Amino acid sequence: MAVAILGRRGLAVRGGRQRLQKPPFRLGLLKGFELSRGGVPIPLSNGLQHLLAYLAVNDHSLRRVHVAGILWADVSDERAGGNLRSALWRLRLAGLDLVGVDRDYLRLSPTVMVDVREASRLAKFVLDPTADVTALGLEDLLEAGELLPGWYDDWVVLERERQRQVCLHLLEGLCKRWTRAGRYEKAIMAGLAAVAGEPLRESAHRALISAYLAEGNPGEAVRQYRRYCAILHKELRLEPSAQMTALLSGLPVTHG
Repeated sequence: MAVAILGRRGLAVRGGRQRLQKPPFRLGLLKGFELSRGGVPIPLSNGLQHLLAYLAVNDHSLRRVHVAGILWADVSDERAGGNLRSALWRLRLAGLDLVGVDRDYLRLSPTVMVDVREASRLAKFVLDPTADVTALGLEDLLEAGELLPGWYDDWVVLERERQRQVCLHLLEGLCKRWTRAGRYEKAIMAGLAAVAGEPLRESAHRALISAYLAEGNPGEAVRQYRRYCAILHKELRLEPSAQMTALLSGLPVTHG
């Protein structure tokens, strides 16, 4: 019996017969909402976007009443429940099998690929000390971006900060792991991305400076240190920690 093989064009082969597989849905929340299939964007109303985004950032089943209350908090419970039923009906009418319904519970279909979930899984892998990250490349990193820019719902603001921290820890973790593995070019690129994501984050600067030193570039390390000192003093009127200055012991780090 032939084994099923799925290639880039979605062509499945089983027992000598061929059938075309539909590509999976992709839901992007970083840099803005975008639902697509096979690279083709799928337009949705504002209400449907909010429903899918909320289910996407909660990777577990949620009670209908809870979802309705969060997404339509400014109307009565009865009206909110009606709005939710209408949204689910419109998705089914459009042939979009995106939400799993189990009695009083909802969740995003596990077949939908979500960028923020992929980022979280990658971060867990990178931060696992037993995982081998040497085979990872910069091309494996998801493009950084703000979660749902322009959305100001309370749940979005909280999730935006969580995702920002996930991305920063991911980049810092890769910078450190690649430095230890001697992959200095990749380590420095990850460190620079972490610093760009949060210029006041000392741990990101320490990771980048450590990569420069391990590569044998103390001049770059000192310049990075001075950049950090300047922005830290300008923004917060603070000095770098002893842990930071200890990295450059013996080097001319005077700044002014």
